[in-house]
Amino acid sequence: MTRRKGPVMIEIADPAPIMPQEAALPPDAVPIAEGRAMLLAARLAGRRPSRLTRLFWSAATGLIALMAGIAAWDFVTGLLAARPALGWLVTGLAGLLMVSFGGLALREALAFRRFGRLDQLRGAADAALAAGDLAAARHLVGQLDALYRGRAELAGARAELAQRRDEIFDAAALLALAETRLLAPLDAAARLEVEATARHVATVTALVPIALADMLAALTGNIRMIRRIAEIYGGRSGPLGTWRLTRAVLTHLVATGAVAIGDDLIGSVAGGSVLSKISRRFGEGVVNGALTARVGVAAMEVCRPLPFGPGQRPGVSALLRRALTGLFGAGTG
Repeated sequence: MTRRKGPVMIEIADPAPIMPQEAALPPDAVPIAEGRAMLLAARLAGRRPSRLTRLFWSAATGLIALMAGIAAWDFVTGLLAARPALGWLVTGLAGLLMVSFGGLALREALAFRRFGRLDQLRGAADAALAAGDLAAARHLVGQLDALYRGRAELAGARAELAQRRDEIFDAAALLALAETRLLAPLDAAARLEVEATARHVATVTALVPIALADMLAALTGNIRMIRRIAEIYGGRSGPLGTWRLTRAVLTHLVATGAVAIGDDLIGSVAGGSVLSKISRRFGEGVVNGALTARVGVAAMEVCRPLPFGPGQRPGVSALLRRALTGLFGAGTG
């Protein structure tokens, strides 16, 4: 028998190809940061309850309020019959409680009215710009002047705007002047608020190894930031108004996919940051800070009485860079 010279080829069944995204990570690889705390907080706050859920909570709230009212009435009338002095004291306290509750309800109603006024001004600005209506633009500038009449820091800007608005005969130019004079200081204050909140959320995420803690920090920090931004632009609100505004901002972000990993800044931060390769917690902090900055910019758009003009909208990457400078020893890498 002759021996075959040369290589021997053994045919085996071809294994199924492995896609890159299905390949296992090396043992020493650090998982890419995902910003789970901010994503969860945004989805929880922005989730719209179903009709059945709203019906349940409305019925439960009404039933509990009715039971509490009946119990309070029986308690007060019984106390008046048994001990008149204590009964009148409790009646007075109950009256004070109802008056304070009415004051809180009035404050919330005024808060909704302020937010409606900001929405009306923004809609009027869009219409004036689209139609090039100079008369509408001048009327809008007058409304802006009235809105910020009590703001001492804007007194000089209001005086300059009042002096120059009759000299301008173009709607876009007049609104641009109002934006650069009246809203530029407010935009600067809002940017500082966004940077401070992004820094806080990133720090808590990086240093606190408890998932629930960083989610709560992200949610409360963003709610407080949105409320402060509304106050800066003239939309003061109570707890109910703040929550509705927060839901409006986050619902818009979730619906448009802006609070998501994988696009522009957030994708580059999650995949390319040096911090995310060194420490997953630091990477999560950077991503949560970036998402917070994005929520802040959206809150500025929602609360601002004028839409952002060309080149006036703050960039998320610049906000994040200033917020994280010196915090972890690196920015967004």
